Amino acid sequence: MEFSPAARRLLFGLIVCALAGLGAYLIGPAAHGAGSSTRQGGSASKSANGGTAAIVNAAARGRSDIYQWLPFTPTGLNAAASVVVKFGDAYGSYSYGQSATAYVAPIVPITAPQLVSQIEAAYSVPGVAATRLTAQQVAVGTATIGSIRAFGPSSITFLVQVSQQLTDTAGRRQQSTVYAVTVTGSGTSWQVTDIELATAGNS
Repeated sequence: MEFSPAARRLLFGLIVCALAGLGAYLIGPAAHGAGSSTRQGGSASKSANGGTAAIVNAAARGRSDIYQWLPFTPTGLNAAASVVVKFGDAYGSYSYGQSATAYVAPIVPITAPQLVSQIEAAYSVPGVAATRLTAQQVAVGTATIGSIRAFGPSSITFLVQVSQQLTDTAGRRQQSTVYAVTVTGSGTSWQVTDIELATAGNS
């Protein structure tokens, strides 16, 4: 079926809105697992889910299945988001007594080998490692998906906020960093292939 330019613009807008809504929904229990409801808060999860339903219903009224224009299914998107959250949680978590091998161990099953090597090397940089050890730094990371930045036939780039509870000899504090995390795959099989600061691009 051919669409007029105006219809194509409207359709593109619906797709963008739906993806934004799905991104919000996926940061709730579906992306974090059943045990994450206390972290996200029940009312926030319900609100995001309701917003997503409204967008999907709006598309349905126009007799349009939004996923027919996307290279992934709802199940595939949820699987990709789950991988990103697991990666972000592990990426933001470390302990001063932890070796580089132990640090990257949680991400090995869900991350491309080349990226694992790069992360391991960055963790082992002498100056960084010495500071971490001297200050006795411990970090616990929590990843939250904010939105989808880009997608292609076999990849999705998510904007992810990694919040860290940091403890060291100076006390305790919190910091947050937003990353663009790209996963590559299809169906329910995805792996992380790139991570950059959100301001650096990765689209």
